Amino acid sequence: MTHKKPTIAVLTGAGISAESGIKTFRDADGLWEGYDVQDVASPGGWMRDQELVLDFYNQRRRQLMEVKPNKAHLDLVKLEEAFDVQIITQNVDDLHERAGSSNIVHLHGELVKVRSTEDEKLVYEWKKDLVTGDLCERGYQLRPHIVWFGEMVPMLEVAAEIVSRAEVVMIIGTSMQVYPAAGLVGYAPTHSKIYYVDPRPSVNFELSTRRNLNIIEDKATRGVAKVLTELLA
Repeated sequence: MTHKKPTIAVLTGAGISAESGIKTFRDADGLWEGYDVQDVASPGGWMRDQELVLDFYNQRRRQLMEVKPNKAHLDLVKLEEAFDVQIITQNVDDLHERAGSSNIVHLHGELVKVRSTEDEKLVYEWKKDLVTGDLCERGYQLRPHIVWFGEMVPMLEVAAEIVSRAEVVMIIGTSMQVYPAAGLVGYAPTHSKIYYVDPRPSVNFELSTRRNLNIIEDKATRGVAKVLTELLA
C-alpha cells in the first residue's frame, strides 16, 4: 500500500528569480526595468501605446531566454522525492518549469505564452517577439498572457485550494504585501508549518497570527537549502 505524500505549497515571488538575473520590483523603486508599471502592465497602457507594451515584453522575453534556473529552483525539485510539491508563483518566467518542477500555478500569467485579445481561452506558446499583426486563429491581435493591474487573477481559487490542504507552506522571495497573492497563507490549516525565506522578510497580518512560523532571513539559494535539509531529515 502506497502512502500519500504530504503536500507542500510553495509560494514564490521575484526574489527567487533575482539570483538568476531577473530584476525585482522592489529593487527598482516601483518601476519595472525602468518603466512605470501603469504604462506597461495595465489595460489602459495597452490601449494608449500597444507598441510600447509589446516592446517591453519582447525585451523581458529575450532576457528570460538568456538566464537559467538557480539552485533554489533546483532544490524545490528535490523536495518532490518526499512531498507532493505544489508551486504557486507570482513570477511570469518559466524557471520553475525549466528546473523540472512538476506542478506549477502561475498567478500572474506567463511570459512564454500569448493570448487572443478577443477570447482569453485562445492561448499559445510563444518564445519569439510578439508584434502588431500577430493574430489568433480568429483574426484578433495577440497580447502578452500576463495578468495586468486591474485584471482578475483567474488562478487564485486554485491556489487557495492547494494552500488549504498543505501540511507545510514555504514562502520564498516575496514581500507578502501584494494582494490578493499575499493573502493566500491565510488559507493554510492552523497546524501547518510555515517557512518564510527572504533577505528582507515582511510579516503581514496573515503571517503574524501564525504560531508555526519560521523566518529565514536569507536569499533564496541559501534559505531554500536550509529548509530542504530540515524537511528531508
